[in-house]
Amino acid sequence: MYTASRNGVNAYARVGLETGVIAASPHKLILMLFEGAQVALSSALVHMRSGEIKAKGEAISRAITIINSGLQASLDIEAGGELAQQLSALYDYMGRRLLFANLHNKPEYIEEVVRLLGELSEAWEAIGASTAPGSAGTDSSASPASKAAVNGLGKA
Repeated sequence: MYTASRNGVNAYARVGLETGVIAASPHKLILMLFEGAQVALSSALVHMRSGEIKAKGEAISRAITIINSGLQASLDIEAGGELAQQLSALYDYMGRRLLFANLHNKPEYIEEVVRLLGELSEAWEAIGASTAPGSAGTDSSASPASKAAVNGLGKA
């Protein structure tokens, strides 16, 4: 009985996520990727601390996929220039760090990546707020750096 109820909840969550993705702006999609990676890493920490090796590995793999195939793949190196190249290198570092965390059971490595993702997510959110029409800093008043960041770093 519990399994049937849980499957229903999971299906409902999937529909909500799919609807959110369809309706999201490119900027919001990047924020959703950050959130997804952070949720996966929080799950990995719980599984690591409780000794659930398989679940830990799956959660870390999910986070690495989001970072590499989502965040890093959305970078437009040509338009984003040096900043996009630095972010790409940082995403590579995060992926390697998570592999080592999984291999050596190092929660501090996961926590480091969670902090880095949190800082990037906050910066990305602030960029969107400063360039959103009708916000305190509209597109016309946004700095060239923030415009370049939005245009070149998230081609999602």
